[in-house]
Amino acid sequence: MDYTQRMRALREDKDIAQKVIADYLKIPQTTYSGYESGNRKLPVDLLSSIARYYGTSADYILGLTDEIRPYPRPKGRKGHPGKEG
Repeated sequence: MDYTQRMRALREDKDIAQKVIADYLKIPQTTYSGYESGNRKLPVDLLSSIARYYGTSADYILGLTDEIRPYPRPKGRKGHPGKEG
């Protein structure tokens, strides 16, 4: 399963319209549709936001793992790597 199929499956499993996730990402629904259909390349920052929205990992969306649960975060770490938090 490629990332476009995973994105669609995650959205449909939660019965969410493309417009809802597009609004969350602050992008037009047509842009999100392009990512989900594979007609547009998905930027890494949006991949990360989508993974957080669904409570999964980017690796799951990319098809690198079949484990839907996100990896545990190291204790005491906030934010993104390379940023102090």
